[in-house]
Amino acid sequence: MPFSVSSGALKFLIGWAAVFLFRLIPFRPPNFEPMLATVMPFSKRYGVIGSFLFGFLGIVFFDAVTSGWGSWTAVTAICYGLLGVAAHLFFKNRDASVKNFLLFGIPATVAYDAVTMMIGPIFSHQSLALAVSGQISFTLMHLTGTVVFSVFLSPALYRWVLQNDRFGLSVMQVFAFARPRK
Repeated sequence: MPFSVSSGALKFLIGWAAVFLFRLIPFRPPNFEPMLATVMPFSKRYGVIGSFLFGFLGIVFFDAVTSGWGSWTAVTAICYGLLGVAAHLFFKNRDASVKNFLLFGIPATVAYDAVTMMIGPIFSHQSLALAVSGQISFTLMHLTGTVVFSVFLSPALYRWVLQNDRFGLSVMQVFAFARPRK
């Protein structure tokens, strides 16, 4: 199909849009976000490279649109990319079930927060004790988000987007849809 957007590319755009739209909601609780819960179902389908790129580019694109790039972008993008790789390895021989999303998501969130907590001490000369004490409530909120999104969003994305083969889109289909009707 000439000038087509592959099913995978369109699915990536849907996944990133879900994360972007939720993260842009004003007054949402801090650190209550669906990135990991979106990475997990994608990792089941798109292999090591696709899983890394989904997590990595999801952060890079979001920061480009919102806060701009900084040292936090490099750290969080690499961490989410590596979480995508770890998720792929975890889900490779497991079902995309709520139980497995939780089994991976909870320890992955704790590991992610432990690594990203070091941004303050390394880049801003913050004391480690201050970073750890501030991290506790931050991680509790992050875990709450991981549990909620792993139960509701991860299975829905896997079932309705990733297993759905109707998400191929060609330029000709877009023009046909946009054409005025008589």
